[in-house]
This record gives sequence, structure tokens and C-alpha cells, in this order.
Amino acid sequence: MSREVCRAGAIALTGLEGTAVMVEAAVSRQLPGMAIIGLPDTALAEAKLRVRTASAQSGLPLSDHFITVNLQPADLPKQGSGFDLAIALAALAASGRLPGTRLGETAHIGELGLDGELRRPAGLLAATVSARELGFRRVIVPEQGATEAALVPGVEIVAARDLAGAVAWHAGAAGAWRVVPPTPRQERRAAEEADMSDVIGQPEAVEALVIAASGGHHLSLLGPPGAGKTMLASRLPSILPDLTQAESLTASSIAALGGVPLGSLVDRPPFEAPHHTASAVSIIGGGDGAGVHAGAITRACHGVLFLDEAPEFPRSVLDGLRQPLESGWIEIHRARLRTTLPARIQLVLAANPCPCGNAGSPDTAAECRCSPATRVRYLQRISGPLNDRIDLHLTVRRVSSALLGDAAAPTPSSAELRERVGRARLRATERLRGTAWRVNSELPGTWLRSAAGRLTRADTAVLDRALARGALTLRGYHRVLRLAWTIADLAELERPGREEIARALVLRGGGAP
Repeated sequence: MSREVCRAGAIALTGLEGTAVMVEAAVSRQLPGMAIIGLPDTALAEAKLRVRTASAQSGLPLSDHFITVNLQPADLPKQGSGFDLAIALAALAASGRLPGTRLGETAHIGELGLDGELRRPAGLLAATVSARELGFRRVIVPEQGATEAALVPGVEIVAARDLAGAVAWHAGAAGAWRVVPPTPRQERRAAEEADMSDVIGQPEAVEALVIAASGGHHLSLLGPPGAGKTMLASRLPSILPDLTQAESLTASSIAALGGVPLGSLVDRPPFEAPHHTASAVSIIGGGDGAGVHAGAITRACHGVLFLDEAPEFPRSVLDGLRQPLESGWIEIHRARLRTTLPARIQLVLAANPCPCGNAGSPDTAAECRCSPATRVRYLQRISGPLNDRIDLHLTVRRVSSALLGDAAAPTPSSAELRERVGRARLRATERLRGTAWRVNSELPGTWLRSAAGRLTRADTAVLDRALARGALTLRGYHRVLRLAWTIADLAELERPGREEIARALVLRGGGAP
């Protein structure tokens, strides 16, 4: 009987944040049994039954004495069945069934079936990314999650079909295991992406979307039903550039939290459009004893979050977006849980001008019957502080029959617009080389006031007057400047001038460009 304390590496996920966990196992001279300590949840506490049965079924029975398993650090709450493999290997090493020389330098991620089969746990990709960042040299994963884990570069992936295969790898013997080569990133275009060429008769709105995509700006669409707000918003991701390697790993890790295995990285910006009856937790995110739950704002990270019929959302949900729009993060605080989730998104709000949707319509057949007070109350459901964080406020009109029949000037395709957006972003990237920012919407006020970003007083005169008379807050002032830089990048100008600033100010106020 081994009296040595054996340790196997594992990963504890809290949202997307991983913590290295050492699974310690020791055998003592007591009646047969097993105890797991170190703040396990119910699923993890039940691992002792799965581990004992799976070990016996694999022909590797554990010691007939008492085995104590400690999950270090002991004060960190741990959830899920992904610790099964590490617990089983540490217990087998303590029982003298396999050498423990490489257990501590390897991360083990996998759930055990009663027959010893290894199964993929939820969050496998995020756990593999965390293992690499925490310094593990290799990760052992279930065979059914091998392709997904191999998407992470810079770490050796060993795929085992069952517990016996993982034991064979540690013993240096042949068995049901293999080293998985890195999966090359596949450049692909999502076939289901809608194309901007479907849009008819909205050239101003399409150009506003190009500006929003080029600078990563938030956008508000106000207009009557049938004006095309939803169509426009749903096509914004199609003109955004492909995700970078880092963005792709983050978006893929978020997608994998749902438990669905990934065969390739997410390389196109995600699009989330929750219904207005969605709860605050489903949109913002939250946490409880079962772990952290990512909301729509996290699932849309590096993509677009679209809130259709925005005034119909609960006020608490809308105001909950204010902080993450500024920081790019959601902070989850609970009694025994604290973590952050990424939320770097482009927000698109769509709203009708009034409850009936016909306010301001030139069509006499669709006369608005809402009182002025009703219209004001309806639009005031979107608070001033949230509105102040929106860069472009666009009024969308219904398409007239004349425009509908005009096929001489078709809307550019998403591929053509995406090329324009790419060129504008490249100019911004070159200008911001050596800084922490990549797109104009991220520029802080300190850069805008610095020598590199400061514009002449003659160019900003119209903006200064708007600030002086209270038509703009200082936050709004900076957002107009960021918008002006994006307009200049699209026009391939070195710096924005009076014309670009005036146009940005009009877009900020809701007019057409």
C-alpha cells in the first residue's frame, strides 16, 4: 500500500476564468471508502462512486483501504464532473497502480462513465485555454473532445478513450490514447450569414452601419414598423471583419460553455438577439451555487447584441448594460463567487417612435393616435445615461414605392462593404500601433486630448459650441470625436476636419449622414 500523497492537475472553471487545482489523494489504514474534500458541489461529491466503479470496471481496482481526496486550493468552490479523471488517476497512483511522475504537470479534464469511458465535460475548450495560460505542459482530454481541445495552440493534447487509456499513457504503455496534432485554423464564411444586398432603398442607413462597423460604435435605429430596422441590424455582422486568433478563442470558449462540442473555432462575429421578455440574468449573466451563467451580452462578445423593441425591455435590464458598454466586462458578485465575463460588444437598439409606431409618418393612412405624453414616456424607457453611450442615432424611414422599384442602384454586397470596413480598420490599427486600442470606439479621452489625437479649435468649433450650451455631455463630446475619426478613416483622410466632425455630430443626434 502506498503511503505517499499523489497529486494530479485539474482546472476549475469560474465562467471563463480557470484556476489550477491539484487533486491530492492519500490512502490511510481505515475501512474501505473514499471522501472528497475541498468545497465540491453535488456532482463533484458523487465522483467517488463513479471513480470506484469505473476503476473496477477497467481492471484497475482502487486500494481496499480508505482514500482521502483533497481539491487544492481547499477554499475555492468547485463544480461539475470534469474532475473525475484527475481524481481517478490520483487515487490510482496513491493505490500504487501507476507512476505519479507526470500527474502534477499535466491537466486532466474529463468525466467518467461507470464503464470507464471518458466523456466530454462542459467548458472543455475554456478549460484547455486556461490550462495553457496556467503553465501546464499538456492536457489529457476525452477522445470525443480531442478535436475541440486541439484548437488551442501552444499546448500538447493527449486524447484518451477511457480511464485505462489515460493510465496507459502515464505508464508509458500502448493503449487507447493518442497525441492529437494541432488543428489548423480554417478560414471559412458562414453560409447562413444574411447579405447586405438584400436591403432596398436605405442608402443612409447602410452607410451608417458601415461607419458603426468600421469603428466598433454602438447604434440606435428609430423608425416605424416595416422600415427595415431588424433587417439592417441582422446584417451588421456580415460586414464586420473576421475575428482575430485571440478573439476567436474567446468567442469559441464562450460558445463551448453550453456543452455542445466544437469542431472548429468561431471565426465570424457572433450575433445575439434576445426577446424583450428575457430576464436580466439571461441577458446580463449571473451566478449561483451551480456556477456562473453567461448572458447574451457575453455570448455576443466580439460581435453584435441586438435589442429589438428596446423600450419593451425592463428598465433594469437596459440600465444593466451601461457599465459593460464602458468597460467591456461583466462583473459577477455573489456571496461565495466573484468573477468577470467578457462583454466587448457592439450594441444595436431598435425602437418604434411611439407605441403604435406611426409617429412622424408622412403616410396619412397610418396616422398616429398616441398623445405627446405617451410618446415621451415610451421613448424615456431607454434612459438618458444609456442613450448617452450610443454613438449613432439613426432615424429610419419606410421605403417608398419609388425606391422599391428603383433597381438601377442596388445596395453593395456585404463582401464589398466588409472590404471598406477592413481598410478603415487597418488605418486605425496603424495609427494606434503601440497602444492598447484597436478601433476608434475604444479611444480614451486622454488620447483624444493628446498631441496625437488633438484637433484644432477651428475644426472642433461646432462641437465646442454644442458642449457649451449643454447639448452634449463630455462623454458625448468624446464619442463624437471617435465617430469623426472613423468617418475620416473611411474617407482615407489623415485627420478629421470640420466636415467630418459636423457629420459625426449629425449622426450622434439622429439625423441622416
